[in-house]
Amino acid sequence: QVQLEESGGGLVQAGGSLRLSCTASSRTFSRSAMGWFRQAPGKEREFVAAFRWSSGNTDYADSVKGRFTISRDNALFYLQMNSLKPEDTAVYYCAASGAYYSSTFPLRRYAYNYWGQGTQVTVSA
Repeated sequence: QVQLEESGGGLVQAGGSLRLSCTASSRTFSRSAMGWFRQAPGKEREFVAAFRWSSGNTDYADSVKGRFTISRDNALFYLQMNSLKPEDTAVYYCAASGAYYSSTFPLRRYAYNYWGQGTQVTVSA
């Protein structure tokens, strides 16, 4: 069973930046995509961004487009968050999908079956 672990969360003022990292317990496990999701208090978990592992194609939620950037460096997976807003406050989860879809299938609709424990991001006004 592959385990994912996030790091890099913390407290930041509005307008600031954070970079989240995600590592996997296995460098070689087969994955079709990696994604970031978040869950704010009292709300459902929502899609933030995702990266197709083979092609590098990305998908972003409208709420973060232009502010967040998803990337990889070998086995590490990142979410660079700039111009943070108080409404970005949430627990952020790294996820991986082991399912394969056509190249046109939306990354946000992949079945993500591996999840990290989450890292808290708090943005103060």
